[in-house]
Amino acid sequence: MPNEAPIQTLINVMAALRNPETGCPWDKEQDFATIAPYTIEEAYEVRAAIASGDPAALKDELGDLLFQVVYHARMAEERGWFKFDDVAETIREKMIRRHPHVFGDDAARSTASQTAAWEAQKATERAALAQHGALDGVAIALPALKRAQKLTSRAARVKFDWPNAEAVFEKLEEEIVELKAELAGAKPERLADELGDLLFVLVNLARKLGQDAETCLEGANEKFIRRFGRVEALLAANGRTPRDSTLEEMEALWAKAKKEGL
Repeated sequence: MPNEAPIQTLINVMAALRNPETGCPWDKEQDFATIAPYTIEEAYEVRAAIASGDPAALKDELGDLLFQVVYHARMAEERGWFKFDDVAETIREKMIRRHPHVFGDDAARSTASQTAAWEAQKATERAALAQHGALDGVAIALPALKRAQKLTSRAARVKFDWPNAEAVFEKLEEEIVELKAELAGAKPERLADELGDLLFVLVNLARKLGQDAETCLEGANEKFIRRFGRVEALLAANGRTPRDSTLEEMEALWAKAKKEGL
């Protein structure tokens, strides 16, 4: 329809793709489980577009992410669960409920008091869903680092936390000792267990330092890519590749890349 809202047009496009008779063969075969990985991927693509500072890329990736929401809503509608409008109405109601300082009578609330009220409201909502534990409701599908940080943040709200970052360093040293003790036996399950403990403590350290562990690791990944790319470029300038170079040679070039600020 010429005067149709863009979101309704998108919903109609999705319905056409899923049409049992005339739809796209691939789209018709999908279900929640097969589409979920794409949804997560698109969320990360949005994050990458934000980091790039490219408005056009951000617009494009936000569209891809919105399409994922429409996709899931369409599959739910086919099962008689809910429609896209129900999704929009649910989040609208939730945001109004969680912002009484904007949409209600509780005006002029400070950031700190609003944060406390937000958490209290979410606790009330979890209670209504029979989620009474401090850790209830933390999504299983989150990346492990992100989930660990959310879990420990939840625990910290009920005072189960280290007093400061220095105390976390002590725990970190303890976990390193325990990991080293397992190296002699080298049992995969024990190494995995101790490595997990070590990573979990590192996530806590990031949180105590006011950092997001996932973001920190993303930054380290990009730094590694830049520096290793420089090592490859320096080797290529001499007609060589990492495969025909020694570790010592590559470490020297790595140090050079580091000095260059990469």
